[in-house]
Amino acid sequence: MDLSGKSYLITGASRGIGKAIAEALAAAGGKVALTARSTDALNAVAASIQANGGTALALAADAVDADAMADVLSQTVSTFGGLDGLVNNAGMIDPIARMEAADAADWAHIFNINLVSPVVLTRMALPHLRASKGALVNISSGAAHRPLEGWSAYCATKAALWMATQALHLEEGEAIDVYGASPGTVDTEMQVQIRASGVNPISQIPRENLAPPALPAAGVAWLLAARPEDLRGQDVNVRDAAFLQRAGIQQ
Repeated sequence: MDLSGKSYLITGASRGIGKAIAEALAAAGGKVALTARSTDALNAVAASIQANGGTALALAADAVDADAMADVLSQTVSTFGGLDGLVNNAGMIDPIARMEAADAADWAHIFNINLVSPVVLTRMALPHLRASKGALVNISSGAAHRPLEGWSAYCATKAALWMATQALHLEEGEAIDVYGASPGTVDTEMQVQIRASGVNPISQIPRENLAPPALPAAGVAWLLAARPEDLRGQDVNVRDAAFLQRAGIQQ
């Protein structure tokens, strides 16, 4: 992959899959703007990328603060001269609880994080992505397509994000390339929460059976580089063996 001269904005980039996506894009020559709430963690990721010869810009912000995210986008475009790709990765899983026990305010909060914030940022980024004939990846989940006990809020938000991804492809597919990407079960902080909950079979998966974040990140980077026409508007399982073979990614 050669992404030299291309610029990308990744949300939730201070750790886990978002961090790994930023590292993969930068390793291929892309200029990456990283955003998340944690200033220290974000600066550490950017410094590591720069130490390895990459170009990274750390822009701490809360994903649900539309004004702050507008500033992040503005700084990204002004620093890099445009925007070639957006990865909406920021997300959360709480509340892990049966629907009867989950607080309504917690439901509202997870919808703001997992659905509203990526939609708002996408709306703001569209003029720049249209100008560059760029690409967008929404990080999806298998939970978008099947219910899991205790994950009613998370499943509902991911299903809604998947519908928003399809709608965006329908409306903007002639101008930009839109993809969903499902990473599968990955060794991240979210999985620590899941295992601690002891709820549903996902919490019982041994840590050693979880994929490293670099594996799905390589798949997302390939989507942004190769821009496969047949996968546009799809929820791509970036851990699928056939996909990994096609992308030339080794497990």
